[in-house]
Amino acid sequence: MGEGGEYEDVFERAKVYEGQAAAVGGVGKDLVNEPMIRHWCEAMGDTNPAYAGTDATAPPTMLQAWTMGGLSGHAGRSEAYDELLGLLDDAGYTSVVATDCEQEYLRPLRPGDAITFDAVIESVSERKTTKLGTGYFVTTRMDVRVAGRPVGTHRFRILKYVPAVRRRGASRAEGAAAVPKTAMAAEVSRPDRPERSERSERPERPERSKRPRPVVNRDNAGFWEGVSRHRLLIQRCDGCRTLRFPWLPGCNACGCPDWDTVEAGGEGTVYSYVVMHHPPFPAFDPPYAVGLIELAEGVRMISNVVGVPHDRVRIGMPVRLEFEQVDEELELPVFRAVERSGV
Repeated sequence: MGEGGEYEDVFERAKVYEGQAAAVGGVGKDLVNEPMIRHWCEAMGDTNPAYAGTDATAPPTMLQAWTMGGLSGHAGRSEAYDELLGLLDDAGYTSVVATDCEQEYLRPLRPGDAITFDAVIESVSERKTTKLGTGYFVTTRMDVRVAGRPVGTHRFRILKYVPAVRRRGASRAEGAAAVPKTAMAAEVSRPDRPERSERSERPERPERSKRPRPVVNRDNAGFWEGVSRHRLLIQRCDGCRTLRFPWLPGCNACGCPDWDTVEAGGEGTVYSYVVMHHPPFPAFDPPYAVGLIELAEGVRMISNVVGVPHDRVRIGMPVRLEFEQVDEELELPVFRAVERSGV
């Protein structure tokens, strides 16, 4: 069977799973509860009074949080879903990335609600080529219930793919097509390339993978334009003058869609942080510190903490903005620790 036939065969076999269950009889591990709501709101900087007090409701965007299985996972995942993922793995599409989700809210969730859910494999796309690589988008739809009544729907989409490969010296414009894992194992012989015995015995230095590219869209393009000019821009609502970050199409305090920007002065403190050890990724050198930085203007953003070893990062540590050129195409805002004298 030719290459195109192989892809068609995978697609036809995968399409059989559309409409089959992905999870049956799922039960949330915790009731909807005030501590989780409070932690969520603190992390997101959401001060909406509807999420606190005696008549509190949960933020609608927490819908998925009540269905997640944690590190131990859920026992209700279906055999059909495992078979579909196994089919794509066996065909060489072993990498996976979550691409997007869609949620629909039917009624507010309140502390004490017991969550149940079912999920279905809604669709498998034709083979698609993306910047990450080539593969298939798999969409599942989860129907969330309380006391047997629908309260929301959560669609979750992943890409099962073969990572794109780039030939040494290939231009970025040219790129490279992703190929199945079995094909990548073979070394292609080229007339202009000497045989291995004729090459230098000095081992080649592996090329460092590039950092993932940020997703730039119409809602945040102004932020990245500011970064390109070494300016950290914060949105400010035209209605209530509230500052907000990350960038949003409208104000979550008053709903006004109009805004302007203010430039951050660059001073901040580490509000919280994690030290990343796993999973390994070739573009990074773990362990490294990722901080939730509270800027002097009052908003918070996630960025790397640099300038000190990861084990010396502390909550409350003062930091200052700088811009780091991580490769020839990408520059990012990071925060350098400002160690106090005598510390």
